[in-house]
Amino acid sequence: MNIRRSVAALSLCAALGAAAAPAAVADDGPAGRAEGLYGAKDPKFDGVWRQSLALLAQDAVGVTPAKSAIDWLAGQSCEDGGFAAYRADTSKRCDPEKGEYTDATAAAVQALAAVGGRSGTVEKGIGWLKRHQNEDGGWGMNPGGPSDANSTAAAVGAFAATGQDPAKVTSASGEGASGKGGKTPYDALLGLQLDCSAKAEERGAFAYTAAKGKPVANELATASAALAAQGKGFVFETVGKDGGAEPKPMRCAGGKGGAGSPEDAAEAALAHLSRVMSDTDAHLKSAMPGAKDQPDFGGTADAVVALAAGEHSAAAGKPLQWLQSKDSGAAAWAKGDPGALAKLILAAHAAGADPRDFGGADLVRQLTATGPKPEAAAPGAESDGNGKGEEKKDDDDGVGGVWWTVGVCAVAGMGIGFLLSGRKRRQL
Repeated sequence: MNIRRSVAALSLCAALGAAAAPAAVADDGPAGRAEGLYGAKDPKFDGVWRQSLALLAQDAVGVTPAKSAIDWLAGQSCEDGGFAAYRADTSKRCDPEKGEYTDATAAAVQALAAVGGRSGTVEKGIGWLKRHQNEDGGWGMNPGGPSDANSTAAAVGAFAATGQDPAKVTSASGEGASGKGGKTPYDALLGLQLDCSAKAEERGAFAYTAAKGKPVANELATASAALAAQGKGFVFETVGKDGGAEPKPMRCAGGKGGAGSPEDAAEAALAHLSRVMSDTDAHLKSAMPGAKDQPDFGGTADAVVALAAGEHSAAAGKPLQWLQSKDSGAAAWAKGDPGALAKLILAAHAAGADPRDFGGADLVRQLTATGPKPEAAAPGAESDGNGKGEEKKDDDDGVGGVWWTVGVCAVAGMGIGFLLSGRKRRQL
């Protein structure tokens, strides 16, 4: 639920305006990192998002995050339960109309629910999401904004992570898929899927939002919606279906019809993603306007997670192998970046691969090196940068000591905006 998706931050950056001066930070490790925060770069646009993904990734692989990291994220909560992209001064009130975001709130809820111990903050976050659900059953990036696939998918993940059935989360009016009360998140999502009236190569894809005129297929929206239509968030339990089966494309007869259920919608979306990646050497390409023909690593990781959630291990394995290959450039893309590293870890974990040996790189140790020392590593695992056990050398990845610092400096200006980003621009 792309998180961020998600997994969408360039549009968020535009909404927030030009970058401000870097927030004051306390010395908590390399590059004067803020206490408890992952990553050395200015968190203005992505602090909550990258922190949430980092906590989720660590928890998924059995690493107990540092208390300071959990405290940092919980401390970003606004009084009404929502989350901003980042609050430099948590004593100041949030702007409930413009300063709080569905994606940040939903990601934080998933992370805090996973690590435990912050039930009050989680409940307030869920309450915020319920209060800001649109009449069509979905969510926009900001309260009251038009529903979009990525924000709606992130919200679905938050409800799933807290044990709530997204199909029972209904808006105030309308007739939902459940037949009772208002519209559900699935109503909103299915309304954004391209049906049998679309071109054959676009059927099953999702648009980012309902635009004037014909909907435009968006691969990041498709990956996020495919996961959410299965009722799942960034981390999930599998049920052991036939992992070798290929996703089922949308059933069409004479150019009419579409997905009749969330399950069918998810399958059609996964079939679309598999088809697109089969034409591009097993990865998604950047759809940014004016961008060079280049891979979209975050989007590809999101697609792996969605395919793995659907128990299509063979289909998920192909893009995962591409991400692991040294020729792909994914390792360089993620180096020193907690959000990017977390995305790769979550993709590997979902598809049954070992994130501690991801094409020869230990992603878990790289991630923990960007933040405060964990409380504990997974039982039996090698040291994850917390000072316990024997440190494993990883010269190829430049993690540790001087070379780690050099790596961080090299990527410090690259933002993690892609995680919340590009969504609106990709729709244009």
